[in-house]
Amino acid sequence: MISHADKKAIEKAIAEEEARTSGEIVVVIARASADYYYVPYMWAALVALVVPWPLIHWTWMPVQTIYIIQLGVFAALALFLHYPPLRYALVPGSVRRQRVHQRAAQQFVAQDIYTTAGHTGVLLFLSVAERRAEILVDAGIHEKVPDAEWKKIVDRLTDRIGRGEPAAALKEAVHEIGGHLATHFPPDATKENLLPNHLVMLNAD
Repeated sequence: MISHADKKAIEKAIAEEEARTSGEIVVVIARASADYYYVPYMWAALVALVVPWPLIHWTWMPVQTIYIIQLGVFAALALFLHYPPLRYALVPGSVRRQRVHQRAAQQFVAQDIYTTAGHTGVLLFLSVAERRAEILVDAGIHEKVPDAEWKKIVDRLTDRIGRGEPAAALKEAVHEIGGHLATHFPPDATKENLLPNHLVMLNAD
């Protein structure tokens, strides 16, 4: 999704924006926020529970044969649904949203964003498998910028990623976040760059 050159370009965008604000921007891309290994078994079990009923009502098959068919359906379906695109597609939307939000909150703490002076840190979190993004902001910037502004940035980001422009979308989002930070928190000569400007890449939790 992101080449080495894209990664460098995004990190350059972060550095450029942080040069015009006392705030901090951290960008994290996760392959997924969870592996959801239970999902194929859950769907396979549901289908396998239904399989015997038509066979019992409309055939004269022995119970032992029906049981073997039921086990076979469960095993085959569980194996087939482990294919990652299918597995992620079968996760309910509410579960995907919850897991992405949890992972974003974990990264907000893990990346020390809460330690910035004036609480001006912003996390841009992208979870690729769930096709979701979140922006989490610390208390200082939360008081200045309404949530609707961050949602607009996320909507534009995900729309552009959906059109196959992930690197350009992320750079644009970084510049938009930087614009809000620069408006409310101008550069401070005494400010230290507490957080590294590199792009953080993660595997599933």
